[in-house]
Amino acid sequence: MFGYIAINKAEMKFKDYDMYHSYYCGLCKCLKERYGIRGQVTLSFDMTFLIVLLTGLYEPETKKEVVNCIAHPLEKHTARTNKFTEYAAAVNLILSYYKCKDDWEDDHRRKGYIAAKLLTPKMKEIKRQYPSKVALVSSNLKQLSLLERRNEQNIDLMAGLFGNIMAELFAYRKDEWEASLRKIGFFLGKFIYLMDAYEDVAKDIQSGNYNPFKEAYQKDPLFSENCQKLLTLMMAECSREFEKLPILLHTDILRNILYSGVWCRYTHVTEKLRT
Repeated sequence: MFGYIAINKAEMKFKDYDMYHSYYCGLCKCLKERYGIRGQVTLSFDMTFLIVLLTGLYEPETKKEVVNCIAHPLEKHTARTNKFTEYAAAVNLILSYYKCKDDWEDDHRRKGYIAAKLLTPKMKEIKRQYPSKVALVSSNLKQLSLLERRNEQNIDLMAGLFGNIMAELFAYRKDEWEASLRKIGFFLGKFIYLMDAYEDVAKDIQSGNYNPFKEAYQKDPLFSENCQKLLTLMMAECSREFEKLPILLHTDILRNILYSGVWCRYTHVTEKLRT
């Protein structure tokens, strides 16, 4: 369930792209420093959104430096890091660890088993640092797995469990913005779950894996259109809550992601499903 919360580069100003990419590079750098190469390979764009969101809201002191990039060793990149970079790195590892466990338990993918084992020592450290968050993620994913084995068809229930996970992870601390951050995380989590099911539906029908959209995909001629309405509703609720926050810093980047970037993958998947 990664890669859905990204930018629409074609509609982003160069200066905004450079700023966004500097936070992405900062997250990559932080993952390597705190969790080694094992942590660095879990890097995703999704948590860059969380960094930019929390940075825009709380405006912490941010360190800017020029670094070498392992993916582009001949180029130097600007990296920005702050306390939210470290938090997002931990969140990134939590989600990656449980995804690897899920891959092994559901599909017996040996790659998932090995990856989870490699991340286990780092997860022990994160569990000590964020015990309540890890416990909530674990319990909701266990409930999701249980309901999947029962072939639960209540899409709102299933998406809501992943929404609960993201709500907890987006609530950085208890303050006047906690409720709004939880709502943003909740609806974004539901969007991610639904997008993941939408993208994998044809593959899951072939493999026999669980997917709450199977029946609709096979029987509903308006499947894609109805999914778009459902996804639009999730992002409308998420964006409505975002607009309530007193954010002045990085607003163009955040709006690019919420109003445009999240739909890039949908467009690509829809075209693929129709071919």
